Amino acid sequence: MTDAVLRVRIVVSGRVQGVGFRYATINEARRLALAGWARNAPDGSVEIVAEGAPDAVRALIAWCGQGPPSARVRNVVHSEVERDQPLGGFGVRW
Repeated sequence: MTDAVLRVRIVVSGRVQGVGFRYATINEARRLALAGWARNAPDGSVEIVAEGAPDAVRALIAWCGQGPPSARVRNVVHSEVERDQPLGGFGVRW
């Protein structure tokens, strides 16, 4: 992978568990050709790690502000994280 790859950690809070947020995120991330994962966090938020072209990563962050129709997003926090090993595909992490 080149230096034109961005990896971020995104935490989405609100009514985001039990509404298909992880699976909608997977579909959106795959549409954007991103690699990474999404999982439910114990505090009720959804945690996402996404890696790919910077514009595509920013598009996913923006999408997270709305999420799927049944979600009620209250807050989205993201930060760039160091890339160690490349991520492959995009899926659910338990």
